[in-house]
Amino acid sequence: MRGMAAAHPELTVDVENRVVVRKDAPVAGKVGLVSGGGSGHEPLHGGFVGPGMLSAACPGEVFTSPVPDQMVRAAAAVDSGAGVLFIVKNYTGDVLNFDMAAELAEDEGIQVAKVLVDDDVAVTDSLYTAGRRGTGATLFVEKIAGAAAEEGQPLERVEALAKQVNENSRSFGVALSAVTTPAKGSPTFDLPAGELELGIGIHGEPGRERRAMMTSGEIAEFAVGAILDDLTPRNPVLVLVNGMGATPLLELYGFNAEVQRVLGERGVPVARVLVGNYVTSLDMAGASVTLCQVDEELLRLWDAPVSTPGLRWGM
Repeated sequence: MRGMAAAHPELTVDVENRVVVRKDAPVAGKVGLVSGGGSGHEPLHGGFVGPGMLSAACPGEVFTSPVPDQMVRAAAAVDSGAGVLFIVKNYTGDVLNFDMAAELAEDEGIQVAKVLVDDDVAVTDSLYTAGRRGTGATLFVEKIAGAAAEEGQPLERVEALAKQVNENSRSFGVALSAVTTPAKGSPTFDLPAGELELGIGIHGEPGRERRAMMTSGEIAEFAVGAILDDLTPRNPVLVLVNGMGATPLLELYGFNAEVQRVLGERGVPVARVLVGNYVTSLDMAGASVTLCQVDEELLRLWDAPVSTPGLRWGM
């Protein structure tokens, strides 16, 4: 966090209390957007703080939820009287702590709404969740809701848009190597050379199945197929081809070519594509695909200007 503060003077980085806030917060008449989660997923969430996206973020320890005090402090820092939206990935610790923080913030007179991101189609329940995990769609929710808030839309509308984005989004991830956390110092699970895990979570949770290494095209067919088994787009889609932290951009672009091929074969029109490391898992090699069906308003809000350390265009 000290390094982030030195690199981004446009942010207020409270290292002691572990809160990252856009420098101009609170903005009069603007809904505040607060998210957070365990560290190790950078640039999610601190790298998405800034105009057009989040107002504040709360980083926890590696792969560990932030605590309610951080969330309340963040909400207080960005509340202009227009209310605050908590964007919460569906992991048990995050859900419990954000629920507690919402109650505490409301006790302090801050109006709070919440949206739960649960886009991962790989498994219904996992080691850390009841229900589907929150993964790549978090970026879509934060960007589109952030654009709506930047326009001065009211809390109820920003919340509704965030929920619409989540409902229209699905993700599927693949691991080519295990993740190593600092606390453990060794891979968190055993993935032999020449094998991959289909449907992995962003903390290294098990997926659907383990297979012998597949080609990029075969992985794209499996991942996109799993998503389209659960989502039937009637409109064009946003596509996120996301690296898990240790996959070179060269390989991600190659994987994106295969994803686009499969979408074309399935007759799914593509509105926009984003390729890179955005929702990561420390040093895990692998990738995830997220699709979000969009209408004209959602696409307009996606294209709206954004200026954050991790996402920037139109400014």
